Amino acid sequence: MARIRVLTALKIKQNLKPGMYADGLGLYLKVRAGNSKSWIFRYRIGGRLRDMGLGPFHTVSLAEAREKAEVCRAMRLKGFDPLGERLKERQAKTIEAAEAVTFEKCAENYIATHKDGWKNSKHADQWTTTLQTYVYPIFKDRPVAAIDDDLVLKVLQPIWKEKTETASRIRGRIERILDWARVKKYRTGDNPARWKGHLDHLLAKRSRVASVVHHAALPIDETPGFVQVLQREETIVARAFEFCILSATRTSETLRMRWDEYDEKAQHWTVPGSRMKAGRDHRIPLTKRSQIILGEMQEIRTSDFVFPGAVQERPLSSMAFLMLLRRLGRNDITAHGFRSTFRDWAAERTDFPNEVVEMALAHTISNKVEAAYRRGDLFDKRRQLAEAWAAFCAETALSKS
Repeated sequence: MARIRVLTALKIKQNLKPGMYADGLGLYLKVRAGNSKSWIFRYRIGGRLRDMGLGPFHTVSLAEAREKAEVCRAMRLKGFDPLGERLKERQAKTIEAAEAVTFEKCAENYIATHKDGWKNSKHADQWTTTLQTYVYPIFKDRPVAAIDDDLVLKVLQPIWKEKTETASRIRGRIERILDWARVKKYRTGDNPARWKGHLDHLLAKRSRVASVVHHAALPIDETPGFVQVLQREETIVARAFEFCILSATRTSETLRMRWDEYDEKAQHWTVPGSRMKAGRDHRIPLTKRSQIILGEMQEIRTSDFVFPGAVQERPLSSMAFLMLLRRLGRNDITAHGFRSTFRDWAAERTDFPNEVVEMALAHTISNKVEAAYRRGDLFDKRRQLAEAWAAFCAETALSKS
């Protein structure tokens, strides 16, 4: 007959050698090196020997260990696997906890986790605004685990045709949040917001429903006249606008230009990757006229920004160019549109290769092979292009007649 209740509290407290000490009926005290002790319930299932931990000795007493072992033996008599039942119980608790986590809570955590890595400080605000406007009203306070195809489509379908670009961004944001939730084990299964192999079968292609909206651009031949109008304006905004046109840069890149980005000796300006759309530093050759503008700004320098705004140590407002255009009665064009004007001029009026023009515009090369082989920035050729563009912008209506 098997011996039971072999162990005593006094014996257990002794400094025992490492090994397994049986109490009977499957209960063991496991002693490890260093006199660490824990309780084990050992049993067989399907011919396999299994050990189930019942807790450390310093937390679970001998009497409590025997009670736990008795519960396990009762499970075995009923045909259950004690370890399997414990796993089911833990999974049920995990699912119950996950069901309490809403999509909105996951979105807030995702934004808080990632916002420090976003180069644009406004990015987090854009995420929050679009989610509040389009997503939260549909998902409401639903658990993130309950977000399915129908709910995602309920968000996207009403705006897919009229606001395609916005809808596409929202889809991507939902997808990222749901992926984050899956990694955090708040949900399982496929992502209902994924595009390839899923939503691409349920929604029309963006190219089929979205009309491409181009920034209003000034016709090529009207550019010199407009530049002359700017030159007659004795304001910082006008100088910045002209500099932006000559550099063929984006508005934000010009407005936030700092003096330490300007190399007067080398006659170029380096826009740091943190402000570039492609995320890489961009060297821009400066024309003689551009350097004259910088010289004028140097004379009235008040901050680290080349084109200072009304607030101390702040650049011009992002609305500065728009307000100037309105004051000039030119609501028909945009500052960004001059990049298109530059592109059209280079293609129609010059023989500069396309890759030189694209690099001047800091466009990302979509062809991976071409991008891998093009290691330089064609700087000397871009300087020639910039001077030709500046010369064109300096033409007068009289000289063109």
